[in-house]
Amino acid sequence: MEFLTNDKLVIVGAAGMIGSNMAQTAMMMRLTPNICIYDPYGPALEGVAEELYACAFEGVNLTYTSDIKEALTGAAYIVSSGGAARKAGMTREDLLKGNAQIAEQFGKDVRTYCPDVKHVVVIFNPADITGLITLLYSGLKPEQVSTLAALDSTRLQRELSKYFNVPADEIVNCRTYGGHGEQMAVFASTTRVKGRSLLDIIGTEELPLEDWEAMKQRVIQGGKHIIDLRGRSSFQSPAYLSIEMIAAAMGGKPFRWPVGTYVNNGHFNHIMMAMETVVDAKGVHYCETEGTPEERQALEQSYHHLCTLRDEVIGMGVLPPISQWHELNPNIV
Repeated sequence: MEFLTNDKLVIVGAAGMIGSNMAQTAMMMRLTPNICIYDPYGPALEGVAEELYACAFEGVNLTYTSDIKEALTGAAYIVSSGGAARKAGMTREDLLKGNAQIAEQFGKDVRTYCPDVKHVVVIFNPADITGLITLLYSGLKPEQVSTLAALDSTRLQRELSKYFNVPADEIVNCRTYGGHGEQMAVFASTTRVKGRSLLDIIGTEELPLEDWEAMKQRVIQGGKHIIDLRGRSSFQSPAYLSIEMIAAAMGGKPFRWPVGTYVNNGHFNHIMMAMETVVDAKGVHYCETEGTPEERQALEQSYHHLCTLRDEVIGMGVLPPISQWHELNPNIV
């Protein structure tokens, strides 16, 4: 069986549960024979590597290293889960300061060791902010950096599937936009259930308004629910979806869900947020999102929440003022 590409793929944070699952998923999907896994914690990284070698994937040249220069040199694609994990009682935003500093160094390392990288996917929380920081310090073009935002949309699909007791593939185009966090904007207008618009169902006996509102809260709190059940944050779903994203960037099949991307369109400005997107070999591209007045208001609120987080990072000194972003990365206008 052939691989999608022969280019080097680097998994950053591979000693963790997300990173190790990403590496295994990439091998199972036959993305590339050239995979390097990196983590600063050497013993656990070696353990992951030994597990993956024991899988006996055919034709894969797996390497592992705790040297970031060795890992990133020659990289064409990178997926990074290299931040601190979310623990019980924490929001994604609680991770802001530490992971912002990690993202800064990661961006600088990309600029130094693999400036010709084709695409970078950032998934450590709060991903909208860490992705933005990575973009600015890496010097890459906006279309070359994306963040994982799909989990909220897939959780919406799951909730609807459970509620209506129908297979998930009969519920299409579930969408959440804006921030990947407690302030996400959950859209109903895009979704169809067995061919019918979800908007036509909400407020009827099939889906009373109070049930829909409760469902939205379950979607918003989906990550917390996983932590409550398992005692740790999600790792299987972010691992799989992020590898689907990088596969699309390699020229594979289209990615089906929204992606976090840099937006500066005169309305939403200087921010990384989930939009309706296409990911292909040319990068990530977004189009304007539409919706009901209530949905657009929710998206506005989500955007302003992200701006608050961005401004906190500027206040920390991790990012310079927006007026200086072009000096840091000439691709940012």
